[in-house]
Amino acid sequence: MISTKGRYALRLMVDLASQNTDEYVPLKEVSERQGVSEKYMEIIIKELVKAKLIKGLRGKGGGYKLLRKPDEYPIGEILEASGEQLATVACLLPGAETCERENSCQTIGMWRIFDNMTHEFFYGISLYDLMNGNVKNGSKKKATGKAKK
Repeated sequence: MISTKGRYALRLMVDLASQNTDEYVPLKEVSERQGVSEKYMEIIIKELVKAKLIKGLRGKGGGYKLLRKPDEYPIGEILEASGEQLATVACLLPGAETCERENSCQTIGMWRIFDNMTHEFFYGISLYDLMNGNVKNGSKKKATGKAKK
């Protein structure tokens, strides 16, 4: 399940992308538009800055802005930068200890297939797709082809 933090990270990134400006956007404005407390947005924004998805500037004229074009941000990257794990089972998490049952596990292949589908799904949709309504009503209108990593 994608957490509130992951969903808000996507909303924050869509908001920044939708401003269509190279100027810094104050976090307070994003927070007000999204109806999310500024304090909670600060927690999320720190992780996105650390992951080098956005950059910030303090002081007058400060705020945050994207470092790349919206079609260069796969949704999976944003979710993972906000702390989401896209793996479906603990044994497939990055850095997980090797399971002693891996060679005899009759379900691991299924979980790997599912994880690959999940990865392809979230890395096949870009920030551009979300901000332009290309993923509405459960279907994707057009692929940008740039988001995959």
